[in-house]
Amino acid sequence: MKIILQLVLFSFIFFACKTAKPVPAFNANKIPVQPNYADLKNWAAHPDVHDFADSVPVGSNLKDEQASSQIDVFFVYPTSLLDKKNTEWNADITDGPLNKYTDMSSILYQASIFNGVGKIYAPRYRQAHLRSFFTTDTTSARQAFELAYSDVKAAFEYYLKNWNKGRPIIIASHSQGTTHTKRLLKEFFDGKLLQNKLVAAYLIGIPVPKNLYTHISVCNTPEQTGCVCSWRTFRKGYETPTQLKNIMVVNPLSMRTDTNYVGKEKSQGAVLFKFKMTKPQFVDAQIHNDILWASKPKFFGSFLLKNPNFHIADFNLFYLDIR
Repeated sequence: MKIILQLVLFSFIFFACKTAKPVPAFNANKIPVQPNYADLKNWAAHPDVHDFADSVPVGSNLKDEQASSQIDVFFVYPTSLLDKKNTEWNADITDGPLNKYTDMSSILYQASIFNGVGKIYAPRYRQAHLRSFFTTDTTSARQAFELAYSDVKAAFEYYLKNWNKGRPIIIASHSQGTTHTKRLLKEFFDGKLLQNKLVAAYLIGIPVPKNLYTHISVCNTPEQTGCVCSWRTFRKGYETPTQLKNIMVVNPLSMRTDTNYVGKEKSQGAVLFKFKMTKPQFVDAQIHNDILWASKPKFFGSFLLKNPNFHIADFNLFYLDIR
């Protein structure tokens, strides 16, 4: 039920963050302590720790294959610092309730998609508060995002040095996580030696320009490797107020970039309620003007879903298709 509630509440959260009272400007002298990535408690998911990324949906015949996997998955979770009463610009990774919320939402419902193919590494990081996307204090927001990225970069460097051991890599992320991983991909993979180890990058929920990378292309077949998969999901018929141009969009039901409609008969299954698999043929998909259209899915309580932005479910509507 968690994902559905998040879908219903997304409009409220978006509006609240845009209208919240001003907070003090970013202060570099008052930021949370930098994570030590040698300490496994500073990872939301790690193959040497039992965590929510090890889970498989209730009612499925899926298995956690991390122990025998020959590849790695570096996953960066989306924003979970949502409380408008919190006046900090960045999260404290020792915040127990926040970590629990992160683990039982994005780590469980998103990172777990990849446990059938790779060992999952997901660092805790001093994520920027949700307000950073909407505030008029763009200077503070930029500093908050820079701090968050510095953690993601440090975690990735520690992972490469200590745990990767030359294995192929999947990069995966959602929303704020993608804000950081699209930069990580540019810095560490694009035209670099490490690009040879890239299986694919799932940069979901944030626009990724087609010309961002010099040597990495958008994925255009299900079998293609070394490429980027990206999409942002909206209700069929919705037109975004400001259309961005030349944005990477892959249809997750076909893993192609054409604008052909793919009916829900191709949908293998979503994960929404209580981490349970839905029946197949759950949702359709079509690329339209650099976004992904999907018809409003039908489920108990779906009449409450008024927001045409399906952002919070970018992964979950296509859980089994991605897997």
